[in-house]
Amino acid sequence: MKKFLKFLGAIILLALVFILVSGLFIAKTFHFERSIVINSSKEEVWKNISKFSNFERWDPWKRYDPNMKRTIEGVDGTPGAIYRWEGNDDVGKGSQEYISLTPMEEIKVDLKFLEPMENHAQVFYRLTQENKGVKVTWGFESRFPYPFNAVCYFFMDMEGMMDKDFSYGLANLKKLCESNTSFTASK
Repeated sequence: MKKFLKFLGAIILLALVFILVSGLFIAKTFHFERSIVINSSKEEVWKNISKFSNFERWDPWKRYDPNMKRTIEGVDGTPGAIYRWEGNDDVGKGSQEYISLTPMEEIKVDLKFLEPMENHAQVFYRLTQENKGVKVTWGFESRFPYPFNAVCYFFMDMEGMMDKDFSYGLANLKKLCESNTSFTASK
């Protein structure tokens, strides 16, 4: 039994050393983005991404907790406006703040996760005209501290997790913008 415990201890120690050493060489930044072409006007797309109150209409995370609490502080759709959410373990707790809005072109958002773990990220939306539609690119940039960068790299499928939610949200946004029903967001 002692040999087995020593062997197990050696394996755990080697794994820790591997994580610590590899973390020195693995990127500490993470960039992710997805795009979709929406067959609608730039104005329609813009009004649905430039206000937190309209984001709630296509938010991909509301499917995980339809009862999450949300508040908006400041003047929605302007720099400094803050959107706060608090929900179950699947959505956690955090806030988004508009940093800049360049009408019909780009939005930059400061994103803070408070629960289940603290982290900070930058989010952006970019609009470009594409034939008869509008290409919307939704992106995310974050940093992971050492050695958590190695843990994320080896044990978490960040791309897969992000893709599932971003693609679902962009599909919701497309449906919202292309709809001619009351599903259309407010100005």
